[in-house]
Amino acid sequence: MTGMICARRESGCGGPGEEGFTLIELLIVIIVMGILAAIVVFALSGVTGLSAQTACNADAKSVEVAVQTYYTQTSSYPTSTSQLTSGAYQALRSWPSNPTYYTITLGTGGVVNVTPAAGTPGAGLGAKNYDTYIATGGGNICSLT
Repeated sequence: MTGMICARRESGCGGPGEEGFTLIELLIVIIVMGILAAIVVFALSGVTGLSAQTACNADAKSVEVAVQTYYTQTSSYPTSTSQLTSGAYQALRSWPSNPTYYTITLGTGGVVNVTPAAGTPGAGLGAKNYDTYIATGGGNICSLT
């Protein structure tokens, strides 16, 4: 029964001559596990921001495709988000949004705008026009991290 934790040595947890772990050994193991857990938490903290940025780019592209689809079918740009999410020319099941990181709005003339949420690094930049940003080689409209 090696490796057994005994609260009291005199109770005879194991066989003759076997002892449990000392308090120091247990504390060292707990500290090492705590350090490893902290390393994992800090290593994964950037993944959330990156995934939000990827989702934002995908959502902006989806809205852009929906606007172009609507325009192809009706020869006019949608004037409200409900025209893309319901009705005869429904191109989206629901309007994409993630208020924690970004908001996507529809402007006049089929303009798709992405606005970073307050508290994100791009928050002070205001809304970005998706078409203009991609056309000028911006590539990543959602600078959220």
